[in-house]
Amino acid sequence: MRVLKYLLQKEFLQIFRNKSMLPIIFVMPILQLCVLSFAATYDMKNTNLYIVDKDLSSHSRELISKFNGSPFFTVKEIGFSVEEAEKEIYKDKIDAILVFNNDFGKSVDLKKGASVQVLINAINASSAGLYNAYISSVIQDYNRKVSASVREVGTGTPVHFVQSSYLHQFNPEMKYIPYMLPGLLVLLVTVIGLFLSAMNVVREKEIGTIEQINVTPIRKSQFLLAKLIPFLVIGFFELGIGLSIAAFLFKIPFLGSVWLIYLVAFVYLIAILGFGLLISTQTNTQQQAMFIAWFFMVIFLLMSGLFTPVESMPEWGQTLNILNPIAYFIKVIRMILLKGSGFFDIVNEIAILTVFAVSVVSIAVNMHRKVA
Repeated sequence: MRVLKYLLQKEFLQIFRNKSMLPIIFVMPILQLCVLSFAATYDMKNTNLYIVDKDLSSHSRELISKFNGSPFFTVKEIGFSVEEAEKEIYKDKIDAILVFNNDFGKSVDLKKGASVQVLINAINASSAGLYNAYISSVIQDYNRKVSASVREVGTGTPVHFVQSSYLHQFNPEMKYIPYMLPGLLVLLVTVIGLFLSAMNVVREKEIGTIEQINVTPIRKSQFLLAKLIPFLVIGFFELGIGLSIAAFLFKIPFLGSVWLIYLVAFVYLIAILGFGLLISTQTNTQQQAMFIAWFFMVIFLLMSGLFTPVESMPEWGQTLNILNPIAYFIKVIRMILLKGSGFFDIVNEIAILTVFAVSVVSIAVNMHRKVA
C-alpha cells in the first residue's frame, strides 16, 4: 500500500502540474455539455415552408393559418407557382412545399376527397421523415375537424366517434434534452477516461521516465493501478458536475438513485480506463495512442444509441454492439434518471460491464512489458 500511495502522489502531481491538461479535464467537458445539450437535438423547429395556394378559398386559408400558428413551422412565402417554389427548394432556402390545387375548397364543400400535395427536401432522410410527420399531423388535425362538422350537420344521424387518448411516459412534454443529456454525460466521462488514460503510460515512454520506473521493484499491477485511480477520481468528479448541471440548469428529473448511477459509473470507468491503458501500453507515442483511441471512440459512439436507436441497426451491427460498453452505460443512465429503474432492472448490463472491465484490465496488465 505504501508503494501505491507514493505512486498516486506522483500521478496527481503530474496531472496538476500539466497546465495544458487542466482545461481539458475541468473546463472543456462543462462547456461541451452546455453547448451540445442544445445543439445535438432532433427537435424540428422553424421548418421553412413555401405554400402554393392556387385555390384561395376559406378552407385553404384556414389550413394555412394552422401552419402559421404552429411553433414547428415558418411560412416563408405564399405564392401561386410550383416552379417558383421548386427554385427555392433547389437553393436550400426552404424545407417543404405545400400545394393547394384549384379544386381544394370545392372538394371540401362537396364532401369529396380533397388533397394537398407536399414536396419535401429529403437530402437528410431523418429530417425529411420528421417534416412529413409534423405536416401530416397538422393536416390530420384539420381533417378531423372537417369530418366532425360534416357528420354533425349531415343526415342528423348520431355518429359515435372512437377517440384515443395517449400519455407520453417518462417524458410527458416530449422534450429532447431529457433524452439527450444523459447520453452526453456518458460521452463526457468517456472522453476524459479513454483519451487521457490512453496517453498516460505512453507519455512516460516519450519523456523517458518509463525506464527509471521499470528498474524499480514496483510491480506491473501497482504501476497500472496508480495510472488508473487518478482518472477514476476525475471521472467521478466530472460525472458529479454533469449531474449537477443536469439537475439545476436543465431540470432533468432524477427518478432513480444517484448512488446507483455512481455504482454503474465505477464499473464503466474501470472498463474504459482499462481499455485506455491497454492502448497506452501497446503504443510508442501519444499521437499513436490518440489515433487508436479516436478510432474506437467513433465506432463505440456511433453504435451506442446516443444519436440513433440501436434497434434500427442491422442484426450484425446489434451483435457487434454486445462489445460496446458505451451502449450499456447510456442505456442504464437513461433508465435510472428517466424511468427510476432499480438495481435488479439493470443487473444484466452491470454484469456485462463488469466482465468487460475485468477482461480489459487483466489484458492490459498482462501485455505491459516491464523492461529496462
